[in-house]
Amino acid sequence: MADMRILLNDKTIERLMPPDKGRYIVRDTELKGFFLMVGARKKTFMVQADLRKQGKRASTVRLAIGDTRELSTRAARSVAKEYLSQLSRGIHPKSGEKAAKASIASEITNGENNEVFGITLKQAWARYKIAMQRKNRSERTIESYRDHVERIFKDWQETPLKQFGEDPGQVAAKHDEIGEKHGPYIANGSMRTFRAIYNHARKTNRELPADNPVDSVDWNHEKRRDSGMGLIDLKGWFFEAAKLENPVRREFHLFTLLSACRPAALREAKPAHLDLRRRVLHIPRPKGGADRAFDIPLSREMICCLLRCIRFGRQMHPYEANDWLFPADSTTGHLVEHKEDRTTLSKWGNDLRQTYRTVATPAGVSELDARLLMNHSVPGVNSGYITRHKLLEDHLRAQQQAISDTMFSVFRDTLNENREIRDWLGIGAARRQLLRAKEDSRHSELNELVRMRRRAA
Repeated sequence: MADMRILLNDKTIERLMPPDKGRYIVRDTELKGFFLMVGARKKTFMVQADLRKQGKRASTVRLAIGDTRELSTRAARSVAKEYLSQLSRGIHPKSGEKAAKASIASEITNGENNEVFGITLKQAWARYKIAMQRKNRSERTIESYRDHVERIFKDWQETPLKQFGEDPGQVAAKHDEIGEKHGPYIANGSMRTFRAIYNHARKTNRELPADNPVDSVDWNHEKRRDSGMGLIDLKGWFFEAAKLENPVRREFHLFTLLSACRPAALREAKPAHLDLRRRVLHIPRPKGGADRAFDIPLSREMICCLLRCIRFGRQMHPYEANDWLFPADSTTGHLVEHKEDRTTLSKWGNDLRQTYRTVATPAGVSELDARLLMNHSVPGVNSGYITRHKLLEDHLRAQQQAISDTMFSVFRDTLNENREIRDWLGIGAARRQLLRAKEDSRHSELNELVRMRRRAA
């Protein structure tokens, strides 16, 4: 990688990526001779200048100041100025180098409220984020961690982790404060993030206390949300969904119910992910990242749902429908927000996932099969011997069909009695809706033409 020249500060240094091989130099635009050596494992502050004797250059000296994980840019810049000053006077700063650095860093520390030097939360998060990307963690997971660090721990970013390790009471107090301000779930989640970042930082910063300060936290009780529906509730939900004005959103909620797919992953589904020959929808980046990618076996009802959505999408959003299964008029081109007003649609999102798992039991689907269909990890030693894709083509699809049949059985006897349901899920319903939409469009165009002629007259 070619050498660079930028204004060195903690923020710009954090953004510098390690090279694929070798090292590269980033020179400071403010202080000549001060630069950063970026390697695969660490970034080192350095200086380079001519050592002069009696006004003439005797040699060129290059000296390391310290690791970016140990010194802030401000402290390193002060050390660099002292080194460059000594070199210009013909003094080689090699002797007593550690004492000089400690003295200068101490002066800066005393001028900044006795700040403890060492790797800060901000620096530790930057390194941990790189580790997460290397492990192929999903963008949603990384974004969740980033939100905790930059929003919940905003006032801690420049604080060295060593300070928390030596005084874990600060962490316990922070947990209580977050719980009062943001709720018990956010408090627990943000502390899990802090715990992971601290553990990762200690691998390369042995000065950090071995005991994780998060161990001092009294965790809030977390209760699993119980918002799923039973068979007796499903009929009312279908009636609610049938009245939604946007047909793409309606099909999105239905497919969430029929597949138990997480909405965040389903929103990004593309036509290229749909294989009608194999009757599967591929989910490339579910929760857990690309390593957890899987295929959803499709029942007959699920295929009809997707085909209706493709038709409506091409009619409503012809350009976006080329790239997304659930297109929308948004910056991304697909659905961004799946939440509905509870008075309009009482259950959506995770409620429908819980409903799927609940209905799987009366449908006769085993615990193991339900876990495989929902892409959950399978507990026990034997789980490592199960090859999911070998069960996909026949067994899992049959189980998926059983769940869909059970869900649709709640209103099939009354299909012709309810106009909204009939126009949504009845035979030829999609074709009738498209024709009706075209007629409405023609009427709107004629009415607009009449209004224009009246204005002209």
